[in-house]
Amino acid sequence: MKSYAIGAAALVSLFAISYVGIPRLTTLEYVPEKERLSHTESDIPKQEEIATVDDRPVVEHVPLPEHVKAVYMTACVAGTQDFRDRLVTFVEETEINTLIIDIKDYSGTISFPPQSDEWKSAWVAAKCGATDMQSFIASLHEKGIFVIGRVTVFQDPFYAPLHPELAVKKADGTTVWRDNKGLSFIDVGSRPYWDHLVLLARDAYNIGFDELNFDYVRYPSDGNMTDIAFTQSKHYEGDIDKQANLEEFFKYVNIKLDDESLVSAVRHEHTGRASSTPWTSADLFGMTTTNYDDLSIGQVQDRAAPYFDFIAPMVYPSHYPKNAFGYANPNEYPYQIVHHAMQVGVSRMQSTTTPMMGFMHTRIGTSTPAVYAKTAYGPEKFRTWIQDFDYGGDYDAADVRTQIQASYDAGVMDFMIWAPSNVYTRAALHAE
Repeated sequence: MKSYAIGAAALVSLFAISYVGIPRLTTLEYVPEKERLSHTESDIPKQEEIATVDDRPVVEHVPLPEHVKAVYMTACVAGTQDFRDRLVTFVEETEINTLIIDIKDYSGTISFPPQSDEWKSAWVAAKCGATDMQSFIASLHEKGIFVIGRVTVFQDPFYAPLHPELAVKKADGTTVWRDNKGLSFIDVGSRPYWDHLVLLARDAYNIGFDELNFDYVRYPSDGNMTDIAFTQSKHYEGDIDKQANLEEFFKYVNIKLDDESLVSAVRHEHTGRASSTPWTSADLFGMTTTNYDDLSIGQVQDRAAPYFDFIAPMVYPSHYPKNAFGYANPNEYPYQIVHHAMQVGVSRMQSTTTPMMGFMHTRIGTSTPAVYAKTAYGPEKFRTWIQDFDYGGDYDAADVRTQIQASYDAGVMDFMIWAPSNVYTRAALHAE
């Protein structure tokens, strides 16, 4: 998503063309491999696998706010007392009610001492983090602040060199591939890594994080894409179907994190929901709301939505290419860009059919896309990522506020604000 250095220019190059029009040629029944609670017998852990669950610490979670209004906090800020205190005060003095804190960031290291031995090396190697993360979260809960933990998923330059067999490779099939910033990725199809992530998610929830936010849930994009191989991903008719591989990951994580016996020591009374499992959300490229292909990274809004409680498109105006939606410089039109992106996304989310674009394993013998039936959701399924950083232009309070209003006007009442500096524009937010 949005690494600390932002790297937006590399992201923009993917998004040149969006699909327009939905010909109703054929309707196919596409049933997502989830709708929470749709577990098969093979997915349910055996008793011996969960025997030690009760040894985990008991924490109290806070209810999900009616509308999440969030700002982002890096691992370094979480571990810096003065800076984090100032940001918490900022939250208390504005309309913000939620903090998003890095669990695992672009470096692949983690921000708190884990319960799982498997993750301890990622904590030891971390340059930033909070040794007191559990007590820090407890203090936020005392203030009524909802806490989301952000996990950078498949970008992992710490884990990839340790497990090169699971990493994205160069075309030679042996050398670990790196993007333009020198960062390596885990192949989406690497199932042992899925279990590794579930352990981290479980640890995070059990020290107090109320929701798990998954970022970089995608194939890599910015680097030499002609010298790349995905040795762990499944193939369909000779091609890698990135959408299908990614959806399998979504399904797996959903099942595992929806299992109370794996995720929580006890059922808590103050979670704000019927079970004691974490809320989940996924960050997607902004263009997923208007494009029907997978942007060459596997992300399709309709194939992610069934597996997460919330979908969060990164509709930063600065990340759209020239002439997007008819605007020569999208950065100059923050309201229009955010409003159109979210309005189209909401319309798609509410629809019961979607064009079948990029489903490589489904051949229908025509160049005209078929449509498939899908579950419809309301606008509450969305959270809008709002830009509060300068890239390609200077963003002031009016520019930040107009993005929030654009989201509201599109029917999306929840927002999350991204600023890699963790310095936010107070004048853009209402005072408490």
